[in-house]
Amino acid sequence: MGDNFLHLARPLAPAPVATQTPSTAPVTVNIQPQAMFSILDHAARRPAEQERVIGTLLGVRSDDGREVEIRNCYAVPHTETAEQVEVDMDYQKRMLELHLRASPKEILIGWYATSSDLNTFSALIQNFYSQQGEGTFPHPAIHLTVSTVAGQDVRANTYISAPIGVTAERAADSCLFIPVPHEIKYGDAEKSGLELIAGARDREDRAQILQTDIETLERAIEQVLEMLERVSNYVSNVLDEEAEPSSALGQFLMNTLSLAPKVEAADIEKDFNNHIQDVLLVSYLANTIRTQIDLSNRLATAALTMGGGEGNTSGDKEGQQKKGGNRNREGGEQRSERAGPGGRRGEQ
Repeated sequence: MGDNFLHLARPLAPAPVATQTPSTAPVTVNIQPQAMFSILDHAARRPAEQERVIGTLLGVRSDDGREVEIRNCYAVPHTETAEQVEVDMDYQKRMLELHLRASPKEILIGWYATSSDLNTFSALIQNFYSQQGEGTFPHPAIHLTVSTVAGQDVRANTYISAPIGVTAERAADSCLFIPVPHEIKYGDAEKSGLELIAGARDREDRAQILQTDIETLERAIEQVLEMLERVSNYVSNVLDEEAEPSSALGQFLMNTLSLAPKVEAADIEKDFNNHIQDVLLVSYLANTIRTQIDLSNRLATAALTMGGGEGNTSGDKEGQQKKGGNRNREGGEQRSERAGPGGRRGEQ
């Protein structure tokens, strides 16, 4: 059973009365993992005396406003006590302007808080993000709460708000939080990263070794085989009347099997072998490029070394030629000395 929240709050300053009622149509919220990681990082870096932190959510909204995708977020400084809350609105406005310049396709979606509690201060902040002009009006602002209690699983909830009150003044300073469904969506690459990070949770050193493509493929195949075996055992137990059948689970399995393409085992083996060949080819090309770079560096170094060696060799040759010339002159003097007639020796 879902929880319903009703909070009546008087804002710090009179809020302008809207000319029309903001939309409260059914909304589906999709959350990207990078936005969730930014929120968790903000919560991990908060001061020890601060119970929760808040920030702004950004993303895209469908044309009819019924589907919202949260893609990014940033922190907003605030101080909160039991009596009052103060939010740096000027910082929020400047950061929003800078972000819209960098990512013009993303718009203001709402705000987040790292606490599952909804209090009167939550209604005040919600009214600020839902206002006209600089808020999300006429669309409702999304409020995302993320529970970051140490030792417990991370829980996220999403809400929209609607004004409540018997008069226009009471409607401006009151807030009704309505829970809306949400889903954390991620692609194949993000799923691999999340599984890798989750694998380090049970290790003492909190480290995880990166796997190669072949090892990742092998692990994925093992997981698929394990799931198929679990489903096969369940179906066998239902047929043998050892397990209670479930129409919802049976419909889910039928829908899943209907999405699978009708292929033969030989075609699957062929595709698998082709994928292995592609991986080996990429690995071979990477090793070849690495070898070429290393060989090029070695040749450049060898050319510099040989250039210095040639200079020394030429110098040695010149020295040897000089020495050879001296020896030739000495030999000529000796020959002239022997050629002197009548015992007369030539001058040395």
